[in-house]
Amino acid sequence: MTEPDPAAAAAASPVLEVDALTLSFGGVHALSGVSFAVQPGTITAVIGPNGAGKTSLFNTISGFYRPSSGQIRFRGQDITRLPAPQRAKIGLARSFQNIALFRGMTVLDNIKLGRHAHLKTNVFDALLYWGRARREEAALRRDVEERIIDFLEIDHIRHAPVAALSYGLQKRVEMARALAMQPQVLMLDEPVAGMNREETEDMARFILDVRAEWGVTVLLVEHDMGMVMDLSDHVVVLNFGEVIAQGPPASVQADPEVVRAYLGAGDVDELRRRLRSAAAPQPGAA
Repeated sequence: MTEPDPAAAAAASPVLEVDALTLSFGGVHALSGVSFAVQPGTITAVIGPNGAGKTSLFNTISGFYRPSSGQIRFRGQDITRLPAPQRAKIGLARSFQNIALFRGMTVLDNIKLGRHAHLKTNVFDALLYWGRARREEAALRRDVEERIIDFLEIDHIRHAPVAALSYGLQKRVEMARALAMQPQVLMLDEPVAGMNREETEDMARFILDVRAEWGVTVLLVEHDMGMVMDLSDHVVVLNFGEVIAQGPPASVQADPEVVRAYLGAGDVDELRRRLRSAAAPQPGAA
């Protein structure tokens, strides 16, 4: 499959729209009037300094937090009050900043849990493990083993307990579980945080491939500016819970407000030097 044309995607209706979203915790405004749109077949990155509201935004979009005001629309449907499990069922899947896997279970079992929202087996079928329950289990295992595990190159650890895996592999398993949810929009919260250079490059390749080969739209939060600028079609910049800039990576990178948010001064050349440094291979990196 050829990679989607970002220009053609931009002309289509947004798959996800965030409109004037506000979130408060007591007197603290985590989000203030946040608005942006995610076009189908694109990679959109949300960036900003620590405490800018990025994870709060993700938690609100995925249904863990309820906004004070504003609207979230998925393919034109208002999902602002839709419970988190229902959002997963219609096509929103996410990973977490802090790994949220079941450490005592195997890789395969963790991934299979991602399909739970789509299974039609009732309690009686499951207890007997007959008919529909057996057919669904066989189809699920086939899809997970032949498609997802192969795609993410984790066949060699499918029966290993998650607790025995390296941090980078656990991140990959969490992405696999999100893909098992059959998402239309894949939300990745800091997918390469804590990874070495080789692991980061592998994850960046998987993100590009899931968009190109599976047609999945990607929304990610990430601090690795080199990766963001290389992968993204659209970048949204948050600072103190507000959108201070958005657009193509090149224009965002040169925006004086973005420079001030990161550096405290309008030195565009210095920001560019930092971005190039972040993107360059580090001496001695694995």
